[in-house]
Amino acid sequence: MTAPPAFALGVEQQEIRAMAAAFGRDRLAPDAIRWDHDKELPVAVLREAAALGLAGICVAEDSGGSGLSRLDAALIFEALGAGCPTVAAYLSIHNMVAWMVDRFGDDSQRARWLPGLISADTLSAYCLTEPGAGSDAAALSTRARRDGDGDGYVLNGVKQFISGAGVADIYVVMARTGEPGPRGISAFVVERSDAGLSFGPPEAKMGWNAQPTCQVILDDVHVVEDRRLGEEGAGFRIAMGGLDGGRLNIAACSLGGAQAALDKAIAYVGEREAFGGPLSALQHVRFQIADMATEIEAARTLLWRAAAALDAQAPDAMALCAMAKRFATDVSVAIADRALQLHGGYGYLSEYGLEKLVRDLRVHQIVEGTNEIMRVIVARELLGS
Repeated sequence: MTAPPAFALGVEQQEIRAMAAAFGRDRLAPDAIRWDHDKELPVAVLREAAALGLAGICVAEDSGGSGLSRLDAALIFEALGAGCPTVAAYLSIHNMVAWMVDRFGDDSQRARWLPGLISADTLSAYCLTEPGAGSDAAALSTRARRDGDGDGYVLNGVKQFISGAGVADIYVVMARTGEPGPRGISAFVVERSDAGLSFGPPEAKMGWNAQPTCQVILDDVHVVEDRRLGEEGAGFRIAMGGLDGGRLNIAACSLGGAQAALDKAIAYVGEREAFGGPLSALQHVRFQIADMATEIEAARTLLWRAAAALDAQAPDAMALCAMAKRFATDVSVAIADRALQLHGGYGYLSEYGLEKLVRDLRVHQIVEGTNEIMRVIVARELLGS
């Protein structure tokens, strides 16, 4: 049971998902363990994905993108996540940046950056989190002050835990231009060649080893006026708009990893002999497999519901995106851990891929807003404060 039920999807959506599943199976899964071991971001493979339209999934067609829906994106990222959650998650972040440029940029900005983003010749990173402002994004301290000549801004600050940092060519940076709180934040595009931009050493991480992560350091980085996305003070709204889609995508990547873990467990317990027969004959094993499959289907259904709400710009879309992200990532971590346990000692060996899934999926409960913050969003929607 590796695919969503066909009756719930249109023919085109089934074809999109099949294409992404084939790419995940043939181009991501075979090398996922090696990329993790070597800490290698497979840039050439990302560009292969881009050639299939997977680097500008929700970018409008008249901007050169694929013009697909959030539900289409969820199908794609689940399929890619089954091949490698780490690479799929980086591609999700890259897509979020491309969408921000398309949605909030002007014509000249779209013409300048989108062709490279959509082809993945230009890699990107999203810079919101800071050493002292993680979950409390509105409290960020990176500043963008008007320069003396008035033709732009000078940025100073440090961004923390930035995926793709050092490798990416452009960085969407949230910086404070005004009063404390969310209304004083603006969004800027910083290019890797800009003077004053540097990077901390690569972080040693539990998982997500196939994408680099480090600090982004802004030391008197001058950007001209046309590097600002949207109006001054609109940065927090831009950031939150991007995160709604990002949360759906990371939930989908998680479900792909969970489905891969379940598929590995089903194959293993059907082959492994113990106590006079296959493990799959034991009732407690059968119950675990049944529960894992049920939980994936429940999370997938919620994910699709949230994606449809975001596509429709429904008033409860933000809360549903938070619900889907929280539930899908929690479920997926638990399923990967149970699949490892069903493998016994073999699950602990890297060659089986289970321990990598456990390590990679664990951070999904933290990125794009921790799951505690997801609960805050849902409670605020329900309780009105």
